[in-house]
Amino acid sequence: KSDRRRRDDVMNFAKRLLQIAGWYGLLVLTPQFFLERQVAVENPPAITHPEYFYGFVGVAVAWQIAFLLMARDPVRYRPLLLAAVVEKLSFGITTIALFATDRLAKSVLVFGLIDFTLGVLFIIAWRKLRNLPSA
Repeated sequence: KSDRRRRDDVMNFAKRLLQIAGWYGLLVLTPQFFLERQVAVENPPAITHPEYFYGFVGVAVAWQIAFLLMARDPVRYRPLLLAAVVEKLSFGITTIALFATDRLAKSVLVFGLIDFTLGVLFIIAWRKLRNLPSA
């Protein structure tokens, strides 16, 4: 492949990955702002510190917006991919560990595995983008 074609393939991969991650995250996280009571019913006990719940959701939503912004120019925002990896793997690894110790429902593990996968894909994108010049 030509250098131009390779660059385009890498850029398209990174852009699509970040767009998918951002839109997926907004789709699954935004409703959480309205589901505190339901979460408490389905996963007792009730949430006793709502500031942590809403704080988590708010920070996570902010990251989804960051992914969408990063998708506009992945080479320029490549350093932020490392923080994005931490965002994804911190939830992914935590859910795996909690599930392994019988402290997490399978339904939540699924979302953790998706985040884990996205974190690994972010690492791949970060590596592939390293030698590309900015547009």
